[in-house]
Amino acid sequence: MTTVDAIFNSLRRNVSGPMMNIKPVKDTVNWARKSALWPMTFGLACCAIEMIAAGAGRFDIDRFGAGVFRPSPRQSDLIIVAGTVTLKMGPVVRRVYDQMPEPKWVIAMGACASTGGPFDSYSTMQGVDRTIPVDVYIPGCPPRPEALLYGLMRLQDIIMKEAPSAYIFDSDGTVHRQRQLEGDESETNLQEIASPDREAAEVA
Repeated sequence: MTTVDAIFNSLRRNVSGPMMNIKPVKDTVNWARKSALWPMTFGLACCAIEMIAAGAGRFDIDRFGAGVFRPSPRQSDLIIVAGTVTLKMGPVVRRVYDQMPEPKWVIAMGACASTGGPFDSYSTMQGVDRTIPVDVYIPGCPPRPEALLYGLMRLQDIIMKEAPSAYIFDSDGTVHRQRQLEGDESETNLQEIASPDREAAEVA
């Protein structure tokens, strides 16, 4: 790390961080984030049809600022895992998630994405949270578009409670994502996520 990097990191943590935690600034930044979510175009099974319907004129997910579905994970900050995740698909989901820039959020849409659904089989991952962290779970098989809109509103509530300064960018390009919501006793880091190989070993 060069001297310039050290200076910029010090400014981020000692100057920018406290300024971002001032309530008017925090509320403005979080409002902008929740009102301009760009979901990843990512559907795996029948839940994707309901996700597509949520973007159509009858339900119009764009009313919530989340109608700009992007074809690239590098342009997205929300991934809606809509459908069944198999063990073979797990590494792909993880790769797409890793390519998304911070801050980023995840919605598990439907029973299959949340818990594996009715497919308690050797090939099905029992919940996408075994490979990526999930912020909001939406039950149903499949859930209606209204359920997706409700889950999106709950995600917006989560975003409004976050501290923008919790996303610390180091000079080596890594991101240490830490969250502390109101009412939490201490800072909570992301839980360790099991690798797909370990998941396959558990099933076997």
